[in-house]
Amino acid sequence: MKILTTVKKVVDVELNMHVQDGAILEDGLQYVINAWDESAVETAVQLKEKNGAETTLVSVGGGDCTDMIRRCYAMGIENGIHIDDPALDLADASIFAKVLQKVFEAGEYDLVITGKQAQDTDNGQTGIILAEYLGLPCVSNVVAIDVTDEQHIKVSRSGDAGTEIVELELPAVVTVDVSINEPRLPQMRGIMMAKRKKIKVMDLADLGTSPDEVGAAAPKSEVVEFMASESRQGGQKFEGDAAEITAQVVALLANEAKVL
Repeated sequence: MKILTTVKKVVDVELNMHVQDGAILEDGLQYVINAWDESAVETAVQLKEKNGAETTLVSVGGGDCTDMIRRCYAMGIENGIHIDDPALDLADASIFAKVLQKVFEAGEYDLVITGKQAQDTDNGQTGIILAEYLGLPCVSNVVAIDVTDEQHIKVSRSGDAGTEIVELELPAVVTVDVSINEPRLPQMRGIMMAKRKKIKVMDLADLGTSPDEVGAAAPKSEVVEFMASESRQGGQKFEGDAAEITAQVVALLANEAKVL
């Protein structure tokens, strides 16, 4: 089995971000592996360990994606592809999916594992659009994967009414939730070995395509403006008799909050 998984560089949302003139200030920002993608990487590595799969990682973006790919090497990924092309600077989910389609077709993979969504946009579209472009079956929000034989996998996904079990014929695309596993921390030996491993760097021409073919000049969506959320107002503290407090709260809900 040949597995292709994806990693996106995202802003560390645990840190404070500041907005000015409709844009996020870059000063002080730190970038990390998207949490859902890190779970996708761990899933691919576990399938390699259990079933002897061959794993390949692809990341689209600038030069700083290299550090993320090496971290994934240290986790156990075998091959890394870095798609670095300035034409993709404003790419949306549809464009990313077109690029990944070219990567998939060049590698003849059996299974694509992506994160369910990215923690910067929360769109959750790229993996599903990729499956549509490839004409492959797709299951999203996956929380478990079991290989039944060389041509089939069985996945569990979180659905509206509970856990759903779906059997898929390969090749296929799945998008995984962060609850599928706890990504491993790379060990020092793996980190040192990852520094020596080669990363295949490609642009669109190397993939046999062009900015026009992947739609880079005309994204289907764009971020128009960033707006800082309103500061949360301080709460009120009530003291005294329970009956008096209840009356005060009801009055506020009726007169100020207008919910009664």
